[in-house]
Amino acid sequence: MKHTAYGYLRVSSKGQIDGHGLDRQLDVIQGYAQTADIGIVKVYREEGVSGTADETDRPSFQEMIADILRNGTRMVIVEGMDRLAREYRIQETLLIYLASKGITLLSARTGENVTEAVNADPMKKALVQIQGVFSELEKNMLVKKLRSAREKVRQERGKCEGRKGYRELAPDTLKAIQQLRRKPRNGKRRTYRQTANMLNEKGYRTCDGKAFNTGNLRQMLYRMK
Repeated sequence: MKHTAYGYLRVSSKGQIDGHGLDRQLDVIQGYAQTADIGIVKVYREEGVSGTADETDRPSFQEMIADILRNGTRMVIVEGMDRLAREYRIQETLLIYLASKGITLLSARTGENVTEAVNADPMKKALVQIQGVFSELEKNMLVKKLRSAREKVRQERGKCEGRKGYRELAPDTLKAIQQLRRKPRNGKRRTYRQTANMLNEKGYRTCDGKAFNTGNLRQMLYRMK
């Protein structure tokens, strides 16, 4: 197979769901994909959704976009543009939305690469670029918002996310390490190797259940600074 793609089907009425609307669309898409040497990865069915609904009111469409952004497939096939949307205004909105995310849309009925046609129009191409800018801005603002929330939690609780440390999981082990590493008043501090050996002799283990050694003990003490 030269390429892989997702199939997108949409019917707006219950009669089409119970009838042959979805089956017909799937047959046309699969027939075109076979001719064009394209492998269909998955098919998304938008059932009972009006052709005038935008991307925010299409659950299967949003699920498809989420899956696309997680893997390498960047192509969607519809039976025809009327199955994407009835109104030209909504068609254009969805096309620009897809193109801004680097997703190619193909029409099985005509064999047209609809995204190429959009990019060939200077005005529509500009709209695609603007949509991409706003998508990136939205993403950056969300990242900043989440970072600020994590920082607030960290300041209030001392820790936000990540795996738990010895303070939470093994406070007794931590106490033993601190005692063994404490420098005697008239002596020398134990080496990492000596400390690790004594911890193992006393039956202490790391959070992963492993015996202590110079490396993991040194790493653990470094993280606790």
